[in-house]
Amino acid sequence: MQTTFTPEQMKNPEIQRSNEILRSCVHCGFCTATCPTYQVLGDELDSPRGRIYLIKDMLENDRDPDAKTVKHIDRCLSCLACMTTCPSGVHYMHLVDHARAYIEERYKRPFSDRALRWVLARILPYPMRFRLALLGAKIGRPFARFMPDARLQAMLEMAPKTIPPVSRNDDPQSFAPEIERKKRVALMTGCAQKALNTDINDATIRVLRRLGCEVVVAKGAGCCGALTHHMGKSDESHSTAARNIRAWAREMDAGGLDAIVINTSGCGTTVKDYGHMFRNDPALAEDAARVSAIAKDVSEVLVDLDMPAGEDKAMVVGYHAACSLQHGQQIKTFPKDLLKRAGFTVVEPRDSHLCCGSAGTYNLMQPEISKQLKARKVQTLEAKNPDVIAAGNIGCMMQIGSGTEIPVVHSVELLDWATGGPRPPSLDGDAMPKSDVPILR
Repeated sequence: MQTTFTPEQMKNPEIQRSNEILRSCVHCGFCTATCPTYQVLGDELDSPRGRIYLIKDMLENDRDPDAKTVKHIDRCLSCLACMTTCPSGVHYMHLVDHARAYIEERYKRPFSDRALRWVLARILPYPMRFRLALLGAKIGRPFARFMPDARLQAMLEMAPKTIPPVSRNDDPQSFAPEIERKKRVALMTGCAQKALNTDINDATIRVLRRLGCEVVVAKGAGCCGALTHHMGKSDESHSTAARNIRAWAREMDAGGLDAIVINTSGCGTTVKDYGHMFRNDPALAEDAARVSAIAKDVSEVLVDLDMPAGEDKAMVVGYHAACSLQHGQQIKTFPKDLLKRAGFTVVEPRDSHLCCGSAGTYNLMQPEISKQLKARKVQTLEAKNPDVIAAGNIGCMMQIGSGTEIPVVHSVELLDWATGGPRPPSLDGDAMPKSDVPILR
C-alpha cells in the first residue's frame, strides 16, 4: 500500500510505525474471512482491510476523526485473527492501537460514551472498586431489562451471581516450591480477575509450586494496562504498565526471575508488548524489553516444566481458544497438549478461530455485536457435548459462562486438580462424571 506522509509527519514515532504497517498491506482481503465483525455485519468497513483504509485516510490527512471512522474503529474487537491470517505480516494491533489513541486525543464523543468509558477506566482496573461495583450490579441485575441503554443492561447482566472472597495469595509475598527449585517466577495477579475469580490465581500458585517453582507476587505490580490501552487512554495505560515494569525489574535485579507468569491471556498479549510500548522512553525502554522477554502464559511455563502424564479421566473438556492467546500470542497447542497429557479428552468447537465477543470491555461497549458472537460460540461449544468448558482468559470465561449451563473453568484449574489440587469449586457435580478425577501418578 502506498502512503503519502510528509517529512514533518514522519518525525512522529507513532506515524513512522503506522507507515511501516500500512506499507506492508497488499489489499489481498484474506483478513475478511476470519474477522468476526465482518462475519456478523457484512460491511467492508467493519473488516481489517476496511479499517486500514479509514485509518490511513485519517492519519495521512492529519484530520480530526469523524463519527463514521470512530464507529468502525470502535467495532473492532482487537481479536487479532487478521494477524494470524495475513500472508504479509501486517501488524494490525499496533496500527489500531495508534488509531485509538489518536481518536481519544482528537475526537469528542457523545456525553454518554465519555461517561461510560470514564466509569470503566476508573473501576475495572481496581479490584476493590470493582468488587463494590459488582455488588451494586448484583442488586440491580433483576431490573436490567428496564434500563434505557443496552450498554447498561449488559453491565448488569454480566455481573456474577456470587462474588468470591478476597484471596490473600494476591498480596505481595513469596511461595516456596514443594520440591527442589527449578525456577523462580513472578505471578501477575491482575486486576479484574482478582474480583471475579480468585480460584485461578490460587490454582496457578499451587500447580507451579508442586512442579518446582518459587512463586513471587511482586510488590507494586497490578493491572497490566490493557483495559485503558484499548480505549486509547495511553497516559493511563502507560502509567499502570510502568508500575509493573518497575516492580518486576526490582525482582529481576534482586533474586532473579526465570519468567513472569500470566494466566489471563489478554494481559499476556499486552505485557509481551511492553517493549514496543516503551521503546522511545529512555527511562524504561531497557527494563520494558527485559520484562517482555520473560513474560509467559502459564501454559508456556507448565510445558517447560514437563508436567507428568496422567491417567485417562473419562472427562470431556471443550477447549475455547482465547483470541489473545491463539492470535495475540500465537499459542495454539500448549493448553490442549497439557490437558490431554493430564488425561482429559479435549474437543474444540467449529470456527474456533472466531472471537466469543468478550474482548476486554467490548461486551459492555458493543453489546449487540457481542451477544451475537457469544451465541455463536456457545452454540458451537455445546454441540460438542463437553462435561466442562476450559479457557485461558477470565473475560472469555465470564462471557461464555453467562450463556451456558455447562461449567466454565480456567485450564490451569483442571491441571491443578489433576496434579493433586482441589476440585475446581465452579464445577457443578450434576454436570460431571460421578467419579472424582484421579490425580497424576
